[in-house]
Amino acid sequence: MNIEFNKNEDVNKQLVYELKTKLKKIYLGGGEKNAAKQKAKGKLLARERVAYLIDKDSDFLEVGAFTADGMYAEQGGCPSAGVVCGIGYVSGRQCMIVANDATVKAGAWFPMTAKKNLRAQEIAMENLLPVIYLVDSAGVYLPMQDEIFPDKEHFGRMFRNNAMMSSEGIVQISAIMGACVAGGAYLPIMSDEAMIVDKTGSVFLAGSYLVKSAIGEEVDNETLGGATTHCEISGVTDYKHPNDEACLDSIRNIMSMLGAPQNAGFDRIKPVKPKENEEELYGIIPENRDKQYEIMDVINRLVDDSEFEEYKQGYGQSIVCGLGRIDGWAVGIVANQRKVVKSKKGEMQFGGVIYSDSADKATRFIMNCNQKKIPLVFLQDVTGFMVGSRSEHGGIIKDGAKMVNAVANSVVPKFTIVMGNSYGAGNYAMCGKAYDPRLIYAWPTAKIAVMGGSQAAKTLLQIQEASLKARGEVITPEKEADMLKEITDKYDSQTTPYYAASRLWVDGIIDPLETRKVISMGIEAANQSPITKRFNVGVIQT
Repeated sequence: MNIEFNKNEDVNKQLVYELKTKLKKIYLGGGEKNAAKQKAKGKLLARERVAYLIDKDSDFLEVGAFTADGMYAEQGGCPSAGVVCGIGYVSGRQCMIVANDATVKAGAWFPMTAKKNLRAQEIAMENLLPVIYLVDSAGVYLPMQDEIFPDKEHFGRMFRNNAMMSSEGIVQISAIMGACVAGGAYLPIMSDEAMIVDKTGSVFLAGSYLVKSAIGEEVDNETLGGATTHCEISGVTDYKHPNDEACLDSIRNIMSMLGAPQNAGFDRIKPVKPKENEEELYGIIPENRDKQYEIMDVINRLVDDSEFEEYKQGYGQSIVCGLGRIDGWAVGIVANQRKVVKSKKGEMQFGGVIYSDSADKATRFIMNCNQKKIPLVFLQDVTGFMVGSRSEHGGIIKDGAKMVNAVANSVVPKFTIVMGNSYGAGNYAMCGKAYDPRLIYAWPTAKIAVMGGSQAAKTLLQIQEASLKARGEVITPEKEADMLKEITDKYDSQTTPYYAASRLWVDGIIDPLETRKVISMGIEAANQSPITKRFNVGVIQT
């Protein structure tokens, strides 16, 4: 019996249980009372609409389930930012689905709602995925309009993206299944086709109350902007349906007639399960983020048939690079080695740290994958680059810059899984959110911050102590301990994967056993978007 393995397994399974428990709560949206109100109108709920729309027994890869988690407490919260987004299959075609959740503040747009919608559009634009909008929203949440309305990445960017996608031939279909008000009215009407559900769907620039206030006209919302008005009088909408189900059936029918997508040509053969037991991932990842483990034990449980062609195996060992397949797709893997290694020069290298030789190796490997048109997968458990005079004299900054340059300019699709630590410049070099991974997901074991909690807390404590001493305050050992605990607790709370997911620094948190599915669906999406840009790293520091 391996006691350490069993201990890890217990802890990680508990983390996954907590993840699934949190997701169940989020899936309730605005709660049973608000759900009942929607049902009373004859409407399906947002997640029911998505489930009805996608192909039976097909996968749905949700994006941003934890968006806004723990935020907007003064406004009563905004689960999932009031919108359900994800990649699903409709009539066999992969597409991005965006469904407003009317149980959450009538589907109103909060600042994070805009950010999440823009992320969904970004994924669609990068991968040339058709977009299906299931609209049911009261528009901008007025008390926070200054944080959502006027800036570049605010509400208006949605409609700009509608126009851009249309010009690029990305199919957009909208269904007006509830309220669609003010500026939000442009989203469905700027889509290629817009359908509306009779009696429950309505679309107008100003509702009846605002119309009366503005021009004194008395008119009800149905006459103003209901299905009959827009399908038979204004011509604003294209199809009228009696209920949600008929509307969604119509979308499925239209999607079944789309022409075949383009093909980027990424290599895929028949998928094979890993030889090694995937469930052993729970026992491999340590319960303590400072502990060592062998990254090959993880890779062998992610790649098909547990076969991996390792690149420069004996050189730059703190990063492992190599070729394998995930669900049949050829991939290049860049992963942080988490055990202490010894170089051929006799130098001991800490696990999770990027050294000059490992940065040099990874840079070359990333360039090779671009040359071969092989998608890249980054497995992050990184504490940063090596520091100290020896590393500085050895040129760690320029070697790190080379790796960052290669990642930034890479033209093959990149996918990032944050398994453990994701600290400082290591986050950047290993393709963090700022480096445009097509998808970035975290395991429940992830920690994302500028540095580890212990180091950060001690640094922050020194700054706070200096400020207090400058004001003449005496700091006793007891007060210092209390201050350190308060700082550490606050900092640690900001490094959790849930904190990151709530702010969309990652697209979601997944059970490690879902990793192969996420990467496979991501590459399938990317395969619909041929590479048109030439790979060029520009000037590299040598």
